Formats: sequence, C-alpha cells, structure tokens
Amino acid sequence: MTDIGERLSETELCPTDLLAMQEAAFARDIARMHARAAEFVAVSCPACGDRAGTPAFEKFGFSYLRCGTCRTLYMSPRPSEAVLADYYRNSENYAVWAKHVFPASEAARREKIHRPWLGRIVGYCDRFGVPRGTLVEIGPGFGTFAAVATESGAFRRVVAIEPTPELAEACRQRGVEVVEARVEDVSTEALPEADVVVAFEVIEHLFEPRRFIRGIGPRLRKGGLLVLSCPNGEGFDIATLGAESLAVDAEHVNLFNPSALARLLADEGYEVVESTTPGRLDAEFVREAALAGRVRLDPFLERVLITEWERLGWPFQQFLAAHGLSSHMWTVARRL
Repeated sequence: MTDIGERLSETELCPTDLLAMQEAAFARDIARMHARAAEFVAVSCPACGDRAGTPAFEKFGFSYLRCGTCRTLYMSPRPSEAVLADYYRNSENYAVWAKHVFPASEAARREKIHRPWLGRIVGYCDRFGVPRGTLVEIGPGFGTFAAVATESGAFRRVVAIEPTPELAEACRQRGVEVVEARVEDVSTEALPEADVVVAFEVIEHLFEPRRFIRGIGPRLRKGGLLVLSCPNGEGFDIATLGAESLAVDAEHVNLFNPSALARLLADEGYEVVESTTPGRLDAEFVREAALAGRVRLDPFLERVLITEWERLGWPFQQFLAAHGLSSHMWTVARRL
C-alpha cells in the first residue's frame, strides 16, 4: 500500500480557534472579487482546450463546468488575470494566514508535510537518475518547504521564485535564496537551468495554466523533473461532496485529474513518469460534512466514516491514496 506518511488532521493545519477569523476574511475577499464581475472571462477547458464544457455546480456565486473530453472541472466565466492579481495582492484571507495560521501551524507543517515532501522528491531524483543540483520552487508562499530543502543540504542549490514582495521577504527571513520575479521573466543569468522544478498547490490558482507550464520549460534542463501537486477533481471528497468540498473555492479555478494534467504536460513537451494521489484528509473532510448534515452517506460509508471511524477511517484513507482516489494528487514529469 502507498506510504502516505503519518496520519494528519485538518486542525493541525488550521487550528479551530482561528477558523472563524479566516472564514470571515475569505468572505470579504470573495465579495471584493464579485464587485468586479463585469471583468470575468469565459474560457475553454484549461487542460485540453475543449469548449464544450457542461455545468457541474455553483459555489460562492461562481460557475464550474466539467470538460466533456478530459473531465477537468474548471471555473467559467472566471476572474480575469487582472482581477486575480488584485485578489491575491490585497487578500485579507492571506493576511490572516500570514499573521496567525502559518505561525500557529508551521511546526506541524514542517514535520508532517514538508520534510516528507522533500524525501519524496529526493527519491524521485534517485529513481529517475536526476542529479541533485539545483532545485527551484515556484510559488513558495511563506517559504517553509524551501527552507526545509535549504537546511537539509539534499540539493547543492535551492531557489524560490516568488514575484510578491511580502512573500519573497518571508522566504528570505527563513534563509532561502529568492528570485523576485515571475518564472517566465527569470533570466538565465539570474537562474541557470534547474534539475528539478516544484510547484505545490499553484496550478489550480492560475488563469492560464498552459502558459505557466510553457514558461517553466526554458528554466528546466532536458531530462529534468517537474513536480506538481494540486487537487484531483475526480478524487473522493470532491466526487462525494461536489460543491461542498473544501477544494472547490473561489481561488481554485482549475480542478484537473491525473489523465487531464498528463495530457496538458504532454502537449508542452513532458513525459509523465509518475502520478499518485497521496492525500490524507479526504475521509476526514467527508466525515465532517456528514456530521454537519451537509451530505447523506450510504450505510457502508456511514459505518466507515462515522460508526467505526477510529478503526476504519485511516485505513480507508490509505486505500483511497493507494488507488488513485484521493482528491490530492502529485504529478512527476520529465522534460523531453
């Protein structure tokens, strides 16, 4: 069975006493985004370009379509690039995370998330014969993973690419080397070709993910690895909860699935060498929704997720992860 690491709880990532503050800030961010609804743009499928998406659900006043060709879930119409940029630049929710949530949860994140992630990436390098020279993280947020990688010495050089000044400074304060620019604007003088590029929970936020993937190519040497993590739009908690899933929110405008993301990467000159779904929270998310009365479970899931949760919950989550059924996925691709 796939090793997904230690059992993890949502409260370790966002302590319960901070949820109300975070949710209120998020609601104000959404209202601010809707105030610019006239600037929203209808788009085709971000994975395959098909224009024949069919309505899937609505949430927070946003409409989501499902692609009839590759089954990607995506928001359309969606906020324009300018609206998204304003959202992230002025987000009250992100300010709450920066000031309160991340400091309260960073120790748990380092030990239960970022150290295991680094071990997984080192394993990919060893397995696929990729030198552990330069590791680049795109969209490092507050820099926890990049700091763990830097401190470990597992790579000769670790660089974070972060265009937002406040986030770039947060990375520097953690001892991380930072290039303060968008990846497509980084010069070869500032950053020679990388051996490994990682982007954790980034691609689902982007107005045009294909352009993002295309911009990475010149910064990654041939034969190097691109590692992406993002929600899996066909995973258990999204498939079970639909619009009620926490993965469906105003920021996640692209909800790929393993085959759809592989298709996008192949179009842009990559070969997918591994695709996994090492999620640890699907079962807990669906359990919480059921306990709150937001979803009705059939008798089997009632037994697994409610009645015998302590005995069956974690083994069930491990089953989901091992069989490509979790709503959190990793894709590892080699640049051809």
